[in-house]
Amino acid sequence: MAARNAVPVPGPGPEAAGTTAADPRRWLILAVIAAAQLMVVLDLTVMNLALPSAQRALKFTAADRQWVVTAYALSFGGLLLFCGRLADLIGRKVTFLTGLIGFAAASAVGGASVDFSMLVTARACQGVFGALLAPSALSLLATTFKDPKERAKAFGVYGAVAAAGGGLGLLLGGALTSYLSWRWCMYVNLVFAAIAITGGVLLVGRQQRTPGGRLDVPGVVAVSGGMFCLVYGFSNAASHGWHTPSAWGFLVAGVALLIVFAAWQSRAAQPLLPPRVVLDRNRAGAYLTVLISGAGMFGVFLFLVYYMQVTLGYSAVTSGLAMLPMVAFSGLMATLGNTRLMPRIGPKPMVIAGMLLNAAGMVWLTRIGAHSGYASALLGPLMVTGAGMGLIFGMVAATGTFGVAPRDAGVASASINTGQQLGGSIGTALLNTIAAGATTGYLADHLHGRPTPQVLRLAALHGYTTVFWWCAGIFAAGAVLCGALLRSGPLTRPADTPARQATPAREPSPQITPAR
Repeated sequence: MAARNAVPVPGPGPEAAGTTAADPRRWLILAVIAAAQLMVVLDLTVMNLALPSAQRALKFTAADRQWVVTAYALSFGGLLLFCGRLADLIGRKVTFLTGLIGFAAASAVGGASVDFSMLVTARACQGVFGALLAPSALSLLATTFKDPKERAKAFGVYGAVAAAGGGLGLLLGGALTSYLSWRWCMYVNLVFAAIAITGGVLLVGRQQRTPGGRLDVPGVVAVSGGMFCLVYGFSNAASHGWHTPSAWGFLVAGVALLIVFAAWQSRAAQPLLPPRVVLDRNRAGAYLTVLISGAGMFGVFLFLVYYMQVTLGYSAVTSGLAMLPMVAFSGLMATLGNTRLMPRIGPKPMVIAGMLLNAAGMVWLTRIGAHSGYASALLGPLMVTGAGMGLIFGMVAATGTFGVAPRDAGVASASINTGQQLGGSIGTALLNTIAAGATTGYLADHLHGRPTPQVLRLAALHGYTTVFWWCAGIFAAGAVLCGALLRSGPLTRPADTPARQATPAREPSPQITPAR
């Protein structure tokens, strides 16, 4: 329950920063952080449209193709919490620049790949440095902006990049693959990295480290092993089915390791993920929100692209352009939500509204047909879903880092990225299985003799609409669960103590924490 004497703050308060002095270069730093975050988010989807071309060029099998995606997901998801704590211990500027340089180098190697093993190794290295970069960027944002109104704007920009980046990745991947080469889906990262590295070196000041901090080695082993097993298990479930030992065996091992990790964190002297970070209701609600929305949004990005390209015959570029309304609405609502809505109503109504808008968009998509027009069947659902995504991502980054001390900013930021990665892995496995089962069931019920192209098209369409119904259910459940966990009202901080009230108004305010 929130403390009775809590007072509202008009946005994420200055609690994440250790000082009230405003950095005069903070808006340029925001541009650097946004460029780095866009590079990471783009890479989650930009290679999807390039995979067929890469497969033809490097002559690897369809069974091997999944490893181009899985190699990135395994290293990225498995190392996020470790890298987030590393940023706190050795300094966020160091890990930010190291992540950028390493990501750029891995992208260059991937673009120059001469065989399958070279490409997969490069993708795994991208995941490693992405895990170092993503939490460093968000924690830099959380500690750079101190004024509540400015923080709201900064997190609005960050949320817009996070919400729109996946759709932009599809557009960029389609354009680069069609007009240049699949290799440019890797080389394009060098452009973003060059901008961010230059800005990081020149603009980002020295970042404080956690004094006397030590790395929780048992915690690192347990959580990294658990996340690796979960992501690997879900990846195998998506490609080979839930019944295979490589799926359920790794999932069981992953759950067991995460249980061990959670038990250890309450006993460790310097835990990797301090319980104080996740036991706050608002922060926990933000982490759950990003996990559920990550699972549900997979249905939009993957199966909608399948529908447009396979059923409607759109090219890669056309399907990417078709996503632009969703990108535009998600960016707009993320910015407006963080600057206008968060200070007034807080994260809870935004999450509920965002989840319900996404659910409505998924239900609307179930009306698609084999010959549907874009304006009549896709434009409306894409705009509604984009608005829902914007509201969700507009609050997640701000709420998930609200109230944490500077020494915990990195691991709190990593928790957001971990939730998104794990949610995407769950969605990949679950929705792929559902689509395959629905398609097979339709063929069993309607097949008489050899399957005709019309029957196969209708069977695939039935699989897509079934997935959209399930996504609607996921988002509806998210509205209930996340709405119940998040506190009502704006983000709050404790009221000033009598001693504090007696101090002059010009004196810097002390470290504050959110009301419990």
